[in-house]
Amino acid sequence: YIFPDERSLNNSILTLLPSSPPRADLAIGSTSKLPPTPDSFLENPKFLGILHSVFAQHAHEDPYVISQAQAMASSSGSSLGSGGAVFPQKRQKAKAMAAGGDGAGGASAQGGAGGGGRGGYIHVSDQRNPPDYGRIAWPEDIFGSLEVDAEGKFVDGNGNYQNSGSYRIVTRDGILGLSPFLRDRVVERLKHEENIMQ
Repeated sequence: YIFPDERSLNNSILTLLPSSPPRADLAIGSTSKLPPTPDSFLENPKFLGILHSVFAQHAHEDPYVISQAQAMASSSGSSLGSGGAVFPQKRQKAKAMAAGGDGAGGASAQGGAGGGGRGGYIHVSDQRNPPDYGRIAWPEDIFGSLEVDAEGKFVDGNGNYQNSGSYRIVTRDGILGLSPFLRDRVVERLKHEENIMQ
């Protein structure tokens, strides 16, 4: 939602809540230009804190994030070009060991998105510029990361969300783009905050 900013004649307040007048302390931020640009936008640090709090609580429940976790656990990444059935390894093990490797074929030969059954971290990313399958989003589009075990399950049941520290609400590619699930959770939290502060 876009509302005129009563504190400044040329600014608009951007918010996920329809309440009028808007609560500036719960808004995404303000801008002097529509659509907002990185130069015209001033983010609300309290909103960013709420966003990360919601992700810590709910990101592991998002269907999109769950599918990433399952892809991470896929063994397909470990069988592409590393001695698996698709591209068999042609080097001899002794030769690989002499070269300092373990015969795994190097990172560039290990395929796309799979974690090779080892687990690791997946990123909770903005949807305004989704990366191609098997690729990682730009740092400015990564909200944070969740830890996944070898079976594609979130470590400690919630993935222990970690804020990336590099996320930007507005980039050249647009403004905040949440998955439907996370958007609903953020709006619920903002409404809760709004009701508490009345």
